[in-house]
Amino acid sequence: MTILAPPPGQESARRSHRAGPAADPRWARPALWAILLLATALYAWNLTSITGNTFYDAAVYSGTKSWKAFFFGALDSGSFITVDKPPFALWVMGLSARVFGYGTWQLMLPMVAAGTGSVALLYRQVKRDFGAVAGTVSALVLALTPITVAITRDTNPDPILVLLMMLGAAALMKAVRNGRLLPLVWSAVAIGFAFNTKMMQAYVVLPVFFLVYLWAANISLGRRLRNLAVATVALVVSSAWWMVIVDLIPASSRPYIGGSTDNTVWDLVIGYNGFGRIFGASSSVGSQGNGASFGGSSGLYRMFNEIMGGQISWLIPFAAIALVGGMVLRGRAPRTDAKRAALMLWGGWFVLHFLTFSLAEGTFHPYYVTAMAPGIAALAGAGGVLLYRAFRDGSAAKWAWVLPSAIAAGTAWAVVLLQRVSGSGTVYTVAETVVAAAGIASVLGLLVSRFTGRHRLMGFAALAAIVALLAGPAAYSVSAATSSTNGTNPTAGPSTGGGMGGGGGGTGGAPSGTKSGTKPSGSAPTGTRPPGSGSAPSSSSGATESGSASGARQAGGGMGGGSQVSSEMITYLKKHQDGATWLLAVSTDQTASSIILESGQPVISMGGWSGSDNAMTLAKLKSLVKSGKLHYIIISSDGGQGTDTAIATWVKAHGTAVKSSAYSSGSTSSTSTGLYRLDASAVS
Repeated sequence: MTILAPPPGQESARRSHRAGPAADPRWARPALWAILLLATALYAWNLTSITGNTFYDAAVYSGTKSWKAFFFGALDSGSFITVDKPPFALWVMGLSARVFGYGTWQLMLPMVAAGTGSVALLYRQVKRDFGAVAGTVSALVLALTPITVAITRDTNPDPILVLLMMLGAAALMKAVRNGRLLPLVWSAVAIGFAFNTKMMQAYVVLPVFFLVYLWAANISLGRRLRNLAVATVALVVSSAWWMVIVDLIPASSRPYIGGSTDNTVWDLVIGYNGFGRIFGASSSVGSQGNGASFGGSSGLYRMFNEIMGGQISWLIPFAAIALVGGMVLRGRAPRTDAKRAALMLWGGWFVLHFLTFSLAEGTFHPYYVTAMAPGIAALAGAGGVLLYRAFRDGSAAKWAWVLPSAIAAGTAWAVVLLQRVSGSGTVYTVAETVVAAAGIASVLGLLVSRFTGRHRLMGFAALAAIVALLAGPAAYSVSAATSSTNGTNPTAGPSTGGGMGGGGGGTGGAPSGTKSGTKPSGSAPTGTRPPGSGSAPSSSSGATESGSASGARQAGGGMGGGSQVSSEMITYLKKHQDGATWLLAVSTDQTASSIILESGQPVISMGGWSGSDNAMTLAKLKSLVKSGKLHYIIISSDGGQGTDTAIATWVKAHGTAVKSSAYSSGSTSSTSTGLYRLDASAVS
């Protein structure tokens, strides 16, 4: 029997899919697939155990119950208040949950896809300019960046943000090469969508985007300026459309904008998620609340301190030397040189993020720096290859020392980081030994090969350098993938303490004021069953819990602070909801989000995240009670929301206190729990 061979074009397409373009080494495509498989495994390992951030989980769940809540990014399906971020990441997770059902893997699917997609996209971008080796190294570095592994195993919006920013970078470089306007417009649109994911953080890369295009685009200066002007319009439109629509809608017809001081998205942009992040509570434009830093004090050393060092800084010494060396090597290239433009892009990406995160005085979480990882990874791959070629070619004696010095610096810093956690487990002690041995072998191998002419040693020395520089982050990344993480302040590796919120470590604590969901312990993980099914989600957030059999939780501060919200209370509230839109009103998002996930019912957060939002007024409360949309509210025994006690005073005067004995069969106490029933008759 004759077996017909496929047409030549079809066979070529099959080969390209398996092994990549014909110009690539045969190992390149299999290596890429192995790295993507590694990244997916790290991000999705034991996926059903991931709890995520209950704050965003509750908003996604609410969005599956109400398209209004979906559009606004409301915390509750009754759309009383929004989360303190724009909703694009919630939309992505919400669409997945609407298609596949609400659950852990449904929410995590977009995050894992975004993380793996970012690795693949970085490989493609770096390989195009610097070759398969550079692309492979860059992809591997990004896949093994510890904080990237930790945050991709979570429901915070950062993985979506990073992917959108990288799509913007890819489109920008295409526009630089071909000089066309459309790719530049798409780059601006990608950053606009990133803005609608995490607001001003998406704009950190904009200065270098503008600079790279203005300097290196392969067209005349006049056309460059014209194209940048058009792209700026696209950026403004794609960034502002949601904000403009929301702010044009009357406040009475939409949720309160959580995190704002005047119930507008614009204030959220320039205040809480803008200048407040940079200047902290002292900013004259907006405020950052308590200005809590969970990554240590601001300053140029922040990325290297005991909290942040193991999360992101492993390759920073090598990447910095590679950036400088690469720019020197390409210094006399033509203005439109693509390699230098790429180095400018990734170097600027790294430097701008480094300075922004290091010097920020507002609220700072370690997982923010995952946005810096693509820059470091690209410089490690691209810059490393440029230094290796300069070392191998021997065109100048000075280059004989640059690559070995970069490897030695990276190795030494990795040893320092591993020594900080040497008592945290055998794996880190072994990693320290491997790093030191591989680093020494690499440096000696390079020098011996250079000065004795034994060039075969160069390849082995380069492989040893990769081991030396990545063994440490690999140990941290595996730890992040195989241990329980703090869903609201995720970090990788062992806890190193220090600073507010503790430090690194997959189980690093989240202090008062962090975005810690307050889920009862000992119950099913988020998403393994639908909310309201009778079993509450579990928690790894570090929030205060009573530990009682009833699963009582400590509610947040402000109005409702110090009160207990138990499973029995929630059952009682659902039984006596009497057609109300909202099951309960509590002080903060932390308390509201956990009750939403446990009960499956909308819950009002009166004070937003910190309890200081002016979302609930006495007039609004009276209106809700009079219309029958709200019957129950929790008031703390020590006063009201922030410094305003008018609501607490009115509720205590006109509401009926509910005793714990009314809903807890094991309680005989007649003491008030802070829970009050309000009916229309109470409103004069």
